[in-house]
Formats: sequence, C-alpha cells, structure tokens
Amino acid sequence: MSESDKPGKNDSPNPMVMFMAEFKHKDVHRRLNSVKKLSETALALGTERTRSELLPFIAMRFHDSEVVMMSLAEELGHFTSLVGGPTFAMHLLPPLEYLATAQETVVRGQAIESLRSVVAEHSVQDLEFHVVPMLLRLATGDWSTSRSLACSLFAICYSRTTKPLIRAELRTEFRKLCQDPLPMVRRAAASQLAEFAKVVEVEYLRTDIVQNFVLLAHDNQDSVCLLIVEAAVSIARLLSQNELEVLIFPTVRQFTCGVSWRVRYTMAQHMADMEKAMGPAMTRKHLVPAFQSLLKDSEVEVRAAATSTLQSFCAQLHKDDQEQIILESFLPYIRDLVLDENPHIKSTLATVIMCLSPILGAYHTREQLLPLILTLVKDECPSVRMNILANLDCTTDVIGIQQMSESMLPALIVLARDTTWRVRLSVIRYMPALARERGQVFFDQNLRDISMGWLNDCVYAIREAGVWNMKKIVDIFGAPWAVQSIVPKILTMAGNGSYFYRMTCLFCVKALAEVCGMDIITNLMLPTVLQLADDPVANVRFNVAKTLQKIAPILDACVIVDKVKPTLDKLKGDKDSDVKYFAAEAILAIGGV
Repeated sequence: MSESDKPGKNDSPNPMVMFMAEFKHKDVHRRLNSVKKLSETALALGTERTRSELLPFIAMRFHDSEVVMMSLAEELGHFTSLVGGPTFAMHLLPPLEYLATAQETVVRGQAIESLRSVVAEHSVQDLEFHVVPMLLRLATGDWSTSRSLACSLFAICYSRTTKPLIRAELRTEFRKLCQDPLPMVRRAAASQLAEFAKVVEVEYLRTDIVQNFVLLAHDNQDSVCLLIVEAAVSIARLLSQNELEVLIFPTVRQFTCGVSWRVRYTMAQHMADMEKAMGPAMTRKHLVPAFQSLLKDSEVEVRAAATSTLQSFCAQLHKDDQEQIILESFLPYIRDLVLDENPHIKSTLATVIMCLSPILGAYHTREQLLPLILTLVKDECPSVRMNILANLDCTTDVIGIQQMSESMLPALIVLARDTTWRVRLSVIRYMPALARERGQVFFDQNLRDISMGWLNDCVYAIREAGVWNMKKIVDIFGAPWAVQSIVPKILTMAGNGSYFYRMTCLFCVKALAEVCGMDIITNLMLPTVLQLADDPVANVRFNVAKTLQKIAPILDACVIVDKVKPTLDKLKGDKDSDVKYFAAEAILAIGGV
C-alpha cells in the first residue's frame, strides 16, 4: 500500500472547499457565519493561499446582502497579519476599495474604517506606490461614492508621504473635492477638512486650508455648512491670534448671524469650544458680541442652544474680565430669557442660572440672580421649577442656607404641594437642610404637616422619599421630639383604609428604628407592627415579617422570644407563599440575634 493510500491520510477537510460551500449557501445566516469565521479560514490556509485563493474568490462574490458585506468589510480590516503582514497589505486594497464604493451606507462606512486601518499599516514606499494611486483614482472617479470615500484618506496619506510633488497633488485634488458639484461629496470634504488641516504644513494651512474653509462655509447647502462649523474650532486651534482675526473670525461671525437657523444653532452649540480655541482677547472682542446675538435670536432652537452653552462659556472667561462680562454683557439677556414664552428655554435657563452663582459670588448672586431665581421657581412649567430645585445646592453653597431659606421658603412651601410629583420630590431632598437651619419650633409650625403629608401621598416615590425625610428629621431633632410630634401620627396610619398607607407605616418603623432606640421601638412601635400581622392584605403581612427582621437587632432578647418569634411562626404558616417566604427568612436571620 502506498503512503497516500493509507487510511486517514487525506481525510482532513479542505478549508477552502468548506468556506466556498458556506459562502455560496442560499441561507444568509450560513453565509454570514462563514464570513465571521474568515480569520479561522485564513489561518488554516496560510498567508500565501489566502492571498492567491481566498481573496480572489471573495472578490468574485461581492454582490450579497447588506449584513454579509458589512461583516466582510469589518473582517478585512483586521486581515493584514493573515496575508503576510504590512509587506503584503496592498492585497487588501482592491476588495476594500470595492466595498467602500457600495450602495449601502453602512457597508461603505465600515469599509472606510477598515481601509483607513489597512492604509495605516503600509510602509511609506508601499503607500506612495499603491495607496496614493488608488486615492487619486477614487478622487477623480465618475461615481460620487468613490469621491466621497477619497476624502477620508487624504489626511492619512498626506501625513505619511514625504514627497513634495505628491503632497501638492493631494492638496490640489482635495480642493477639487471641496468644489465638487454634488453636495454629498462636498459634505464628505467638509467632514474631513479639520483632520486634513492638522497634517498640512503651516504655510499651506494659511492658504489652501483656509481657502477651502471659506469656500465651504459659503456653500448653498446647510448640511455642508453645519460640518464646517465643527471644523472651524479645529482650524482655529492651529492659527495665531492675528491670523484668527483676519482669516477665520469673519466666517465665524457669519455663522452667528447667517440666514440658516440650523447653522446658527450649530454655532451656538460650539461657542464654548470656539472660545477655548480663540483665547481671552478674541473672546472679549469678538465672541461675546456674537454670543449676544445668539441669545436674542429669533428662532427658539437657537436661543435654547445658546442658553445651554452659556454657563460653560462664562466659566471659561478670563478671571480678570469674567464678572464684568457676565454682569454687563450677558445679564440683560438673561433677564429677557427669564420672561421668554418658550418653556424649553426657561427650563434650560433654570439650570444655567443656578450654576452661575459660584462664578459671580455671594454678593452678585443675592443682588442679581436671586430675584431671577425666585421668578423661575414660580413658573407655570413644571420642568422649570424642577431644574431650579435640582440645582439649589449650587446657589446655597454660595450665599448660605440661611439666606437661601429666607428667600425661598414661601416658594418651597407652595412647591411642597405642587401638582407635579417630581417637583414635590425635589422639595423633599431639600427639607432636612431647611429643618436644620430654621430649627425645631419653626419646623413644627410650618413644615411638619407638609412632611407628614408626603407620607400619605398618592405617588409611591413621594411616600418613599417622605420616609427618608422623616428619618433625617428625627436624626436632627432627636428621639424625644419624634415621640411627641410624629410617631403618634405615623402609627395612626396603621388604621388607614388603604393598604398603601399601612405599608408606609411599616416603612417608617423600619427607617426610624435606627434613630429612635430600643425603648421607643418596644413600647410604641412594636405593638402596631404585631397588630398588622393579621392584616387582610398579603403585601402588608410580608412587610410585617421584613420589618420584624429589621428591628430585631434593636430589641431585647426576651421581647424577641415572647412577641416577635410567635408572630413570625404564625406568618410562616400563612396561606400566601410570599408571606411564608419572608417569615422564614426573618426567622432564619433572627436566629442569630
């Protein structure tokens, strides 16, 4: 018998045959699975067969479903080592070039990312010999998809080539793409202008790049101009102050007062970034007036975007000019925005105005901002009131809790009964600090009934927060005060007709157990808890078990034996499975007490 005829010698499956069968299968899931295992197939074939057999076969079957082609584009982006390393990376260019010009947007996007990854792995010599010709071919192609793809490769090719002639040709071709008759191509050029600017020499930055920037900024398509607004920030970082004033700012000024509200909106979103790029002198001289025009823009969306950026813009102002610019240049516009008819603007302003307090300091917060805050906290829009309350700490930390409580107390009392439950929830968070500042007598006279009312609220989140609030208040005023002022009221909730409130009574007992002590729990609260063990609602009964488990470590051992364990034994025999489960859990936990 010859060597080749021995059993099992040629039985191993051919990986190429297996891949071809799966890749040509009618079921799209089988084809997709074969693509996801493409790296395994390439490893089995080896680098030479991958280049000579696998890649040519794939190139013949590019017409497939979108998901398969997208997965293929992703896999090829990690294929350099599988074709033999950077020396042979040029073999991946043709299939990725084809995929990057596909009709499906998601396929093109993934192919471009993979192509950029593969191009970065080429040596300088291979890049100039293989990649640059491909780039120029794409940039001058008949199809808009190929020209759009080319825009993504200019920066990486320009940064790695060292030949002046090639660089000059790349700059020329990129300028042609900025002037392309199709908006799709100009959008692609605009999206890559900032990246291209970072790799171009300084002398060409002032000429070629700035010319392209101005050209695209005056485009008749809003979609192009929007991308140039974002590019303006990156280009501004690369130029000197004098060059900014002459070359860039006239165009930026156009963005803030141009015809298109979308361009003004995008500019408003990027004003803080532009401020950082331009520096204090240019900001004071040019950007502040431009920002003022955005704050009084005729379009609601633009004013809202400018308002949302205002705090970060002010925070970056130079310390020597910060206070003066805010008070003289922005405060008049803030006063107008407080009275704006649009609730979204006022809601945004409510957050911004509170965050200005740390910047302006105590005096100007009291004199200038506090009246505006009091106006906004009474606004008819719930989100405005909520944002004021959510950021109340920003102002309180500056002017002090005493000043804030004196100014805000009437409004807080009204908001504590607000019809919007989220507003009530925001007030609860502030109540312990208010109680500590104003004292026990004031709390009993003005705030105790409000706090008790939260325990009977129809919204669970409010009742839950109300329990938390009661624990904090008792922690401030002490257990003796709790026995006189709130414990009797809480225990009466055990007789409420709604089981929601009977459960709230149990929640209060669990929370207050930590701050009231053993005597109060044993003599006042435990009898009520034991009474609720016979409640007709199963939810109440299993919460009794959970409450007894919680308070057991505080109780005396004889009380646990005489009262707690018999109750839990009874609940363990309950007909409801949840009650039995929690009773058993409580017995197990108490056994170690």
